[in-house]
Amino acid sequence: EVQKLNQQLEEKNAEIQQMINQPPYEKEREILRLQKTLAEKEKAQATSDVLCRSLTDETHQLQRKLASTAEMCQHLAKCLEEKQRKEKGNSDDQIPTERSNQVFLQLQCLLDNETSLQALICNLQEENRMLKQKVAHV
Repeated sequence: EVQKLNQQLEEKNAEIQQMINQPPYEKEREILRLQKTLAEKEKAQATSDVLCRSLTDETHQLQRKLASTAEMCQHLAKCLEEKQRKEKGNSDDQIPTERSNQVFLQLQCLLDNETSLQALICNLQEENRMLKQKVAHV
């Protein structure tokens, strides 16, 4: 591993020495090329930032929607339980109904979607970090 790193270091040193020995116009051309590459990476970084902000906003919206949906489901479940108690006249019978199961499955689906969005945001943030490292390296 050390030999490999030493070899890479020697290659980079040779590359730097070659650049130093280049005529001024070639150095300028190389500088322009590097500036263009940097500008492209900065543009990609800006795009990535915008996408991350957009996904974050969407995540917050979905979280608010999920919270309100959960509240509504709880309210509906309570109403359903009360209605069933009134209809049967027996408060000891609390067997979950098919409708309660459907509400539960819908809530589970919403939670899964939120988890997927969180994973996507994490992936974009990691990509963002990698791009920043590459720009810093250039």
